[in-house]
Amino acid sequence: MPDPQPDPLEEKILRRIPLEVIAFAAFIAVPVGLVFGALAGMFFLGGGALAAVGFLWLKSSLTRVLAKGKAQALRSGVLLYGLRFVLILGMFFIIILLYPKRLLAFAAGFSSVIPVFLGEAVVALARMKTWKV
Repeated sequence: MPDPQPDPLEEKILRRIPLEVIAFAAFIAVPVGLVFGALAGMFFLGGGALAAVGFLWLKSSLTRVLAKGKAQALRSGVLLYGLRFVLILGMFFIIILLYPKRLLAFAAGFSSVIPVFLGEAVVALARMKTWKV
């Protein structure tokens, strides 16, 4: 049975990640906008913002789903994550239809969550007091 009280350090990190994703995307959107045009920079920032919103939605829905019984959690989880997948694909298809040349900027911004996760992992590993070899 999982511990009902989450670790305060983990909660702090999970609250910080969406803000870091938006800040990282905004930081990178400036040079993208200067090199590839303002619209590409805006799409990069929009992709990062969508990734941050998706992370928040994932965190809140996962907490609710895991609080349910096993069978109901499975059905709810499949439904919620299927809906999330459809909404993200829908956003990509809208961009493909309206701005096909800016899709790469949006996808790169959407992927800005990956360097943020890697940075948080490096910081967490650096804070560990014991190293097991």
